[in-house]
Amino acid sequence: MTLHADPHLALVRPVQPLTPEGCQECLLLGSPWVHLRLCLTCGHVGCCDSSPNKHARRHAAADAHPIVQSFQPGEEWRWCYVHEAFV
Repeated sequence: MTLHADPHLALVRPVQPLTPEGCQECLLLGSPWVHLRLCLTCGHVGCCDSSPNKHARRHAAADAHPIVQSFQPGEEWRWCYVHEAFV
């Protein structure tokens, strides 16, 4: 995995997941998800791009919070939606 030096890393904060039990929007909708992503600016938990609703990407675009980390057990990687790259 190649890491990208990304100016958006300045937006990363220490966060706690707002909905550790799953995707915030999918829980409200009763919708399934595939994998979860944690917003590293505010703690929003959203579903991945393989999920029907892609809530993590939608949150990143709507709130200008581009950096997420996998919220899957055993995964530590981070992604920038703006640059479409690992960071």
